[in-house]
Amino acid sequence: MSIEIEKKSESFAENVVDDDFKLLTADARQAGERALVRKLDRRLMPTAVFIYILNYIDRVAVTAAKLQGLDQDLGLTDVQYETILAVLYATYCPAQIPSNMILGYISRPSIYIGACVVAWGLTSAMTGVTTNFTGIMVCRIFIGLPEAAFYPGIMYLLSRWYTRKELAARSAWFYCGLLISNAFGSLIAAGILARMQGVLGLAAWRWLFYIEGAITMFFGFMTMWLLPDFPYNTRWLNAAERRLAQVRLAEDAGEADKDSDDVTIYDGLVLAIKDPKTIIFMFMSCSQLLGLSYINFFPTLTQTLGYGTTVTFLMAAPPWIFASICCVLGAWHADKTGERFFHIAGWWWVVILGYIISLSTMATGGRYFSLFLMTTGYCGFALTLAWVSNAIPRPPAKRSVAMGLVNGFGNLGNLMGSYVWSSSWAPQYHQSMIIALCGLVLSTALSFLIRWMLIKENKHMDAVEKELMEGPGRERIEEAARLEGITFEEAVKRRKSFRYLY
Repeated sequence: MSIEIEKKSESFAENVVDDDFKLLTADARQAGERALVRKLDRRLMPTAVFIYILNYIDRVAVTAAKLQGLDQDLGLTDVQYETILAVLYATYCPAQIPSNMILGYISRPSIYIGACVVAWGLTSAMTGVTTNFTGIMVCRIFIGLPEAAFYPGIMYLLSRWYTRKELAARSAWFYCGLLISNAFGSLIAAGILARMQGVLGLAAWRWLFYIEGAITMFFGFMTMWLLPDFPYNTRWLNAAERRLAQVRLAEDAGEADKDSDDVTIYDGLVLAIKDPKTIIFMFMSCSQLLGLSYINFFPTLTQTLGYGTTVTFLMAAPPWIFASICCVLGAWHADKTGERFFHIAGWWWVVILGYIISLSTMATGGRYFSLFLMTTGYCGFALTLAWVSNAIPRPPAKRSVAMGLVNGFGNLGNLMGSYVWSSSWAPQYHQSMIIALCGLVLSTALSFLIRWMLIKENKHMDAVEKELMEGPGRERIEEAARLEGITFEEAVKRRKSFRYLY
């Protein structure tokens, strides 16, 4: 009897092992991988995009509320208003680093990110009850903490699921959430601000925070179920799909996408800081976001065209819809070609052209056209963390911290930008545009330096592999090919290691 039970147990174990590896066979691999990516695209990507829409709508609601009297109701001076915009980044920027360190350490990022979404939704809703400068300052300080977990956290999560040639397009789709929120967030704000004034005796701008905060909290709880965790423990994938997800990432990088048992989150921090590419990426991102800091003042810039509040919000939407289309097409081409520098920096050059046009004319047509050009700069920013992931791929603890450092330090550019677009320089904003233009020139130079470093490292790897292909190294590869029953060329292709995308 015990022998029969033992045989059944052995048979069950063999079947489990077979099931784990059934998608890795030659016949099933291609179809299985397509199905896995489609499943991720259907569940992970829409969730990430929608949260990002809510994230940015909540963050910039203050800008929309100002057009409906928030500053007058709270008695804010120009400096105080600029400060409540800037202070968010005082917590948002530094909190991204420990947040991504935590994300690389925990096993359930879906719960962590979902809880952060609920927290910032609650804080956003609380903004609606503030009555003075101190109250709104406290809300702006605390909303930066949970929001810090989101963008670099989702980008890290994407890098744990998609290969190098898939990541740029998914990063762009994700970033379209921000671009769409700038388009339709303005329309939503216009609808709320136009219809809710005086309802229950409350100002319309207070309803803006209540409604957007409540929607965010509801979807935060949904996020805990919708988002995946990591390839080894996601609950809504079967064992074979989890195994395939791990194998394809390992093949993409030439090693397993997993930290060693002795690598801690602090080791990841040290490794990231010691890599000079991390430091250059940090300053590149900061100067880039300084150059693109007009985003927090976009309704104000649109208002300089001379129209009323509702028309201003309506006119602010088309440039961001245009940017969303450019973002997806640019990222698709970046993935297809494997190129990074021109697909990122090229959009900054378009923004520079937009600034030059705005510096040259105050005509309504020319100014509005320049706004279309300016929005395309975020097509480049959408690929920045994807490039960081490609350039600093392993170990995951290092990649996670590097992405947090780059995005956290980079957003200091937005903090500085909060004071660059001063109302005292309105309506021309010439000084603001010159400062932003210089920021984009600097970011171009730093990104070119990164490109040069990656090309140099690729050439070094080519030289090392060339040595292995000659003499004793070639003999070992030929022997391995003979034993495996494959051609020498196939064996060389298998041996060829990871290469950086630049």
